[in-house]
Amino acid sequence: MTTPETTPAATAEDRPSVLFVCVHNAGRSQMAAGFLRELGGDAVAVRSGGTAPGEAINPTAVEAMAEAGIDISAQVPDELSPATVQESDVVITMGCGDACPFYPGKRYEDWELDDPAGQGLEAVRGIRDDIRARVEELLTSLGMAPRD
Repeated sequence: MTTPETTPAATAEDRPSVLFVCVHNAGRSQMAAGFLRELGGDAVAVRSGGTAPGEAINPTAVEAMAEAGIDISAQVPDELSPATVQESDVVITMGCGDACPFYPGKRYEDWELDDPAGQGLEAVRGIRDDIRARVEELLTSLGMAPRD
């Protein structure tokens, strides 16, 4: 019988991979990736990218995530590559419209979320909380229970 203590960690080959895409890869996609890393642990591979990456992570997003106990301050906006999309099982887009690539056979979801760019902490908290709820739903849909 396998117990949580004896269950082997998922390998790269058998765990789902999720890609979060937004325009600048500096706010929404970074917050979503942070939550998925935290709530999914090693059971899921997490990627993020932007169609026009920003210079740095949105400091208000970093602050809002820190309030939730997740540090995304070391993350760096990354340019979305076709290979990253092809290597992912689930692609979550967030406001990148037609700039987001489409490959058959992938599971796509478009999360309509306000952009935290230029918004105050109170507004970004609401976006953060919405993202967390969506990440929890995503994990459930992948057959996983979010970690505490």
